[in-house]
Parts: sequence; C-alpha cells; structure tokens
Amino acid sequence: MTMNPELSAVPDAAVAAPRKSRKNNPQKTRENILQEAIVEFVQQGLAGARVDAIAERIHTSKRMIYYYFGSKEQLYVEVLEKLYGDIRHTESALHLAELAPIEAIRRLVEFTFDHHDRNVDFVRIVCIENIHNAEYVKQSAALKAMTNTILDALGVILRRGVEEGVFRAGLEPLDVHLLINSFSFYRVSNRQTFGEIFQIDLSDEEVKRRHREMICESVLRYLQA
Repeated sequence: MTMNPELSAVPDAAVAAPRKSRKNNPQKTRENILQEAIVEFVQQGLAGARVDAIAERIHTSKRMIYYYFGSKEQLYVEVLEKLYGDIRHTESALHLAELAPIEAIRRLVEFTFDHHDRNVDFVRIVCIENIHNAEYVKQSAALKAMTNTILDALGVILRRGVEEGVFRAGLEPLDVHLLINSFSFYRVSNRQTFGEIFQIDLSDEEVKRRHREMICESVLRYLQA
C-alpha cells in the first residue's frame, strides 16, 4: 500500500507549537481541527484528504495541525475515536439501567436508528474504515474499550429481562447489538443506491417512522420469551 506523503513523520519544524497558539484554548483548537477533519475525510476519503485543506478551513497552518495530532494518520484515528465516542457517550446518558427491560431495549433501538439517520458523516467514515480493513481501528485501544460499555449495558438489560420472564435465555449481547445496528446503518449507508433501485425516499419522514417502528418490533420479538 502506497503511503500518502502527508502520513510521513512530522518535520522538525512542526515539533514546537507557534507561540501565539499558547494563548488560545488548546481543547477548543483540537475540537475545531477534528470537526473540519471529519468533513475532509468524509468528502475525500483517507488517501485523498489533505491536511492543507483542513488548515485552510480553520485559517490555521498545517504546522499547527501536526503539533496537535502528529500526522494525518493520527488525525484520522482521532476522528474515528471522536465519532464512536459521541455515540457511546450519548448511549450512556440514556439511563437504560433505570428502565424496565422492554422499555430499555426500545429506547436503545430508537436512539440507534435516530443517531445513524442524523449522523451521515459517522456512517460514511465507518464505510471508509471498512475499505481500509479496519487498519486504523486496530491502532486504537480506546475504540475497543468504548464498545465494551454498550455490550456490558446490553448484557445487564438482557439478564434482567430473563429474570423477569420477558426475554428468553441464551441471548448474546453482541448479536443483539449487531441486529440493532445493521438495519439502522444499512438504510443510511445504502440510501442512494437502494432508493434509486427501489424508487423509495428513505429520508421521507413517514418512511422513517415506519422503519423505526419496524426495527423496534423486530428486535423485541426476537428477544421475547
């Protein structure tokens, strides 16, 4: 695989941050860079994305971006961590442990459906990473740790459901997670081709309402005792 020149080691000149940047909010600067990097990677893919273009969008220098992230490669890894982190963080705010098992599953399914529908960039970045055979996901221990949180939460919900007699025994949290995400992801990732072939507008509100209810009912019927 031919590496993009921008993936090479950071020039010595990029090691030190410009003095002016020290007066700014480093966290805000990092966030601004990440937001613009998402746009660039979604539009151009990893190979085609240019650090110069990201720098131009936020009126900074490539040197500044290298100071915060080291390389385009590392910036891309942190974009992945941010996008996955956003969905994991919001899931943790759903307070699923406080809900009855059936209601907890319904809330999780509805949230997952809505999140994928509203965050097309997340879906596209995941598609890009699959093209690269998860090469950069493999480099991030943080991503794997994030995923364990939702599997742990699902495991608790499923066990409570079995104890209350509403879910059947023997369910695997990973299988349920895959079931919920597969439909929610596919209808966004394949929106254009599926819509054109079958002449359906998957962004239509009535279609979304129908599909949202369909995946909720499908998951709950699969889980029921």
